[in-house]
Amino acid sequence: MNPMTSTTESQASQASQASPAPATRRRPVLRRLRSLSPSLLLVAGALAGGLAGGAYGALTPPAYSATAYVVAVPTGKSDPQAALGLAQAYGRVATQLAVLGDAQVWAGVPVSTLRENVRSATSPDAPMVAVTATAARPDLAVDMADAVTRALTRHAGRTKNATQVELQRFSRAVRPSEPSSAPPALTGLVGASAGGLLGGLALLVRPRRTAADGTLPAAVPGPATAADPHRRP
Repeated sequence: MNPMTSTTESQASQASQASPAPATRRRPVLRRLRSLSPSLLLVAGALAGGLAGGAYGALTPPAYSATAYVVAVPTGKSDPQAALGLAQAYGRVATQLAVLGDAQVWAGVPVSTLRENVRSATSPDAPMVAVTATAARPDLAVDMADAVTRALTRHAGRTKNATQVELQRFSRAVRPSEPSSAPPALTGLVGASAGGLLGGLALLVRPRRTAADGTLPAAVPGPATAADPHRRP
């Protein structure tokens, strides 16, 4: 016998014996995944999500929000409808660089901080602008909201002769007594709901048992054929 031929055959047999190894390693993992009960997957997903959500709420620093209000007042030569329209415009201007640039002097924070943590809102029925600031400290949130409304009224005062509408501070910001961020209990509940949902999705994509796992799928009977009435016995 040719020695090269025997060597080639031995290498081929070794390769054929080594090739099923990865599939063999994957089988225990698939078997464990198939053997898990649906209720266990749901409970495990909800528990993991609840722990992750609770940890996020506990480790995230609390945030406080304070809101200050300004109101647009028409002069003798204007009407309330004009004041309502200008209030909508002032609400969009409140978070612009021209206003925040002046507000940073009174708030004691840079413009970038005001831009990220200050929001304004208006009402379609009342000529009022609400400025809400969020910060890690209650006193800082109050200072930021009051500083923006102060800068906004100063900008509006420069054009009141042309617009015939004056912007006045309606209410200063009140120091918040509780954080506006979600507590750990709420974040834990949201995490548990998300974990349970992921557990349900895992049930849908979980591999089903096959004959190789020792269990055969249930046999489905085929459709019954109708008898031919014209066929002779």
